[in-house]
Formats: sequence, structure tokens, C-alpha cells
Amino acid sequence: MLEARSLEAGFVSRTVLRDVAFSAGAGEVLGVLGPNGSGKTTLFRTLLGLLPARGGEVLLEGRPLEQRSRNEIARLIAYVPQGHAAYFPFTLQEFVLLGRSAHHGAFASPGQADRNVAHGALERLGISALAERAITEVSSGERQLALIARALAQEPRIVVMDEPTATLDFGNQVRVLEALRALAHSGLSVLFSTHDPDHAFLAAHRVLLVGEGGLLAQGIPRDVIRPDMLARLYGVTVHVVELEGGRHTCVPALRA
Repeated sequence: MLEARSLEAGFVSRTVLRDVAFSAGAGEVLGVLGPNGSGKTTLFRTLLGLLPARGGEVLLEGRPLEQRSRNEIARLIAYVPQGHAAYFPFTLQEFVLLGRSAHHGAFASPGQADRNVAHGALERLGISALAERAITEVSSGERQLALIARALAQEPRIVVMDEPTATLDFGNQVRVLEALRALAHSGLSVLFSTHDPDHAFLAAHRVLLVGEGGLLAQGIPRDVIRPDMLARLYGVTVHVVELEGGRHTCVPALRA
């Protein structure tokens, strides 16, 4: 679905990441874990074509990204940015309907089929009861779910989410993580970044560890989210504990 080959990501004045190589398949959740400033957002913006690659290449369904039009990219890959400041009182239905613009010209109006897709996306995220509520009047967690629904309304094959649980309370974090797994179960390829290794344990099939200007490791969570790697990434001592049922969690070793 999505592949990076020897990818260099960054800006004209500075390369942030070098020699990044990975692939993400259909039905897979790929977690991207790394500290602030490590290049997670820069990587995502390069995968989306919002920043040109400084080297290497990105392939969407086997074809180089630069050979695809913006409309083609928008039909294949959807982006959920970090948070959303709601300035206009769109209803959630109207907000999610904006995702259909990838399938229409600049001045086209959405039809009933588009409205059905938007409503279906709201139902899929469990917020269809809020369809007529203004996005300025719902909680931050409901707004985050609406952002994901808007991405689904594009009917993409791949969804990229930049820290989708940031600023959310515990309950809404769980709801978003459940949504990630449900999307993958339906056949989508999902990439998400996080600062919380427990979220990668809970939701990701595989994990990329981003730091020191590249990928430090990649693989299944229990193999790469280890105390030595977390100490290298974050500079803190962490114990990784196996829970009943085979799940893992991270426990920081706080100094007295």
C-alpha cells in the first residue's frame, strides 16, 4: 500500500531524516514512536507529498508518489492532523462532507451519494447522533473522531494520523485507539504517531522508532519497545512489564 525507499525527509536548509525504509500493508496499523523534534510530522508530510522528498522515494500502491496528481493522492491517502481548532460552526455532517472534495472539481456541489458516505463515516466512528451538532460545540474527543470520519469520507486506502490521541482524556484516547484497529480490520492501512509507547502496544501491529536522524528500529511492538531503546529515545529509565494475557505496558522508573 505505502512504501518508503531510502527516503530523506526535511527542508531546503536541513535534512531531518535519512535512509528511511519501511512498508505498510492493507489491514495493518503501523505506529511511529519518537520524541519531540525527531521528525515524525516531517516524515508524514513527506509521505503525503506536502513536502518534497530530499532523496529516495515514496510509493503508493507500487507507483512513485511524484507521478500521481494531487487528486489521485487524495483518493488513496487521507491525513488526520494534530488536533483541530474549530473556527466555523459547521455541523459534524457538513464537516465530514468536506472529505468528499477529493472526488469532485473545485466548484462541484456534493450530492446525496456524498451525504450518504459522510453519514456512514459518522456511523462508523459512533458519532452519527451528533451529525447536526456544531463542531464548535462538541468535545475535543468528539472533534477528533470527526476528523477521522472526514478522512474516511475520502474513501482512502491509507490513513495517516499525526498524534491522534494528543490532548484527549483517557476515555477518548481509548476510543481513538479502538477506531484505529477497526479501520485496519476493514482493510485500510493505518499509520499513526504517538509519544506514548503503551498506545503502540495497544493499537499497532508494527512500530517504527524514530530518532537520531533516522529509524532506530522497526518491528512488532514487543521486539522493539524495549527498556534500552526507550532510554535511547527519551533519556529515561523505563521498565517494560508483561501483563496477564500477553499484553505489555511501560512503567517509568522515577527518581526518588
